[in-house]
Amino acid sequence: MKLTATTAKNSFKYGWLLSRIWPYIKPYMFRIICGFVIAIPLGLLDGVTAFALKPFMDYVVGKQDWIFHLFGHEFTLTWETFAFIIPFGVVAFAGFQGVLRYLNDYISAWTSQRITNDVKMTLFHKLIYMDPQFYDENSSGIIISRYMSDPQTASAGIVDQLKTITTSLFGALGLIGVMLYSSWELAFIGVLVLCVAFIPVALIRKRIKSASNKNVVIGGNITTNINETYNGNKVMAAYELQERQEKYFKDQIWESFNVNMSLTKRAAWMSPLMYLIASCGIAIVLGYGTHLITSGHMTAGSFASFVTSLLLLYKPVKTLGGTLTNIQNIFVAMGRVFELFDLQPSIQNKKDAVELTDLKDKIELQNVWFEYIPHQPVLKNLSLTVNKNETLAIVGNSGGGKSTLVNLIPRFYDIKSGSIRIDGTDIRDYTISSLRHNIAMVFQDNFLFSGTIRENILMGNPNATEEELEQAIEAAHLQEMIADLPDGLDTLLGERGLTLSGGQRQRVAIARAMIKNTPIVILDEATSALDNKSEAIVQKALDNLIRNKTVFVIAHRLSTIKNADRIAVINEGELVELGNHEELMAVENGQYKALYEMQFKKQETAATL
Repeated sequence: MKLTATTAKNSFKYGWLLSRIWPYIKPYMFRIICGFVIAIPLGLLDGVTAFALKPFMDYVVGKQDWIFHLFGHEFTLTWETFAFIIPFGVVAFAGFQGVLRYLNDYISAWTSQRITNDVKMTLFHKLIYMDPQFYDENSSGIIISRYMSDPQTASAGIVDQLKTITTSLFGALGLIGVMLYSSWELAFIGVLVLCVAFIPVALIRKRIKSASNKNVVIGGNITTNINETYNGNKVMAAYELQERQEKYFKDQIWESFNVNMSLTKRAAWMSPLMYLIASCGIAIVLGYGTHLITSGHMTAGSFASFVTSLLLLYKPVKTLGGTLTNIQNIFVAMGRVFELFDLQPSIQNKKDAVELTDLKDKIELQNVWFEYIPHQPVLKNLSLTVNKNETLAIVGNSGGGKSTLVNLIPRFYDIKSGSIRIDGTDIRDYTISSLRHNIAMVFQDNFLFSGTIRENILMGNPNATEEELEQAIEAAHLQEMIADLPDGLDTLLGERGLTLSGGQRQRVAIARAMIKNTPIVILDEATSALDNKSEAIVQKALDNLIRNKTVFVIAHRLSTIKNADRIAVINEGELVELGNHEELMAVENGQYKALYEMQFKKQETAATL
């Protein structure tokens, strides 16, 4: 499935999205609830300053003592006492609010990161079990963006934004409470105006979804470009492709800019419109408030407290508006994340799959058809039998289907029709793990992981003994190379093992295959990219690897082909000839003979000189 085709179609199904994220939130509910409990007083404390203005104006500025009754007794607070208490009270509340804000931010960050980690780990688990066709169809940039950036946006943001909503909501409620206490008539006007100010937020959500989806695709393309620039730096330098790569990068950056500006053009009017609506509300409140004061229905302190509350209320309301916009971004990302959750690899175990323990007899390909692109077959009705401990060399024209053939045996891809059988059982009836556990592969460009040489070899068998490790190293002719390295087996390799030469990487890969000790070995042009000296050493290692194994070898080296038990000639996806070297050379006008005359005879001549 192409990830660029996904559109976060469920991004407006908020209940469905929350039900999907709930299993990741549930383990941390205690901390989340603690954060929300702290967020409530944190929000309500915003009203303290506004509330404090009423007694300050009415008693301190008006120089009036406050007389009140409690439990049948009369008490008096002088205006001088108020003048002393109120400033210190505001500072004390601010300090208390600061402590609550720190606790809230810490709890929010902790829970957000834990939820994000859990989502990323689940997604990565799914990613590593996707089949090769998934990686064929999707660029590295899109995969990195979708599997790393979206989870960060979706899961890290949800708790933080809900916390912000809680704080802002209770902050707004606290201030509205102060407004109602001061004047319910003015409070009704203020709240009505603020509700009208929320309308623009609802109008922009689809624009956000569209821009967010486009930005993910563009961001993935930018990452792909950077990856290709890094991995293809020698080709770029050799063919002077710097301007081409730079042009691609600039085009992608400008495309991202245009998408964001398109959204900004449509969304930027929200803030001034909300300001305008709020200003209209304030103007109405000022006019009507003046009437209430002059008519004696409201004190100056109550009006000052109300206006302060109204002005302070704009901040949490604006925050709520921005948060709701951010929440929509989060839900769009969440929709994309759960699309990834729902992706299933096309290569899966059958319900009643059995374990493959060993190769006892033979491997059979019966009437195999395969295609990468519908209606464009790569292999056509191919039938072939390879007996136990037999070496089959596969030769043929470039693009004829040789690598495809060997990639079908470990089920990197599934055939369209026909069957591939091991000991009479279709490989689709075996568990994928047990099938691949019995196959070792050495590729033309073997990938070494970052880490030490020891770790890379032991990937073939993590439970191997030190003696088995030494045997694999010796059989792969790695002793001298390891002895020359500063840290020997524990020498750290660079990314993709690029600190080693091509021949050295191949021998490490052969040692990895050797220590796996499987009955079936596949060699996919394992020496084609090497010079003659490196090839000779690697070939010795390969000879050790394939001894007493059932081997499929795609080769260009004449000695490997001549020493094979049989040679299969694959041309345009069809098996055109099968036999040993002498048999195929005896075929008049045969394709192997023509191939030998064109490619292999030069090797034979060079070897005799």
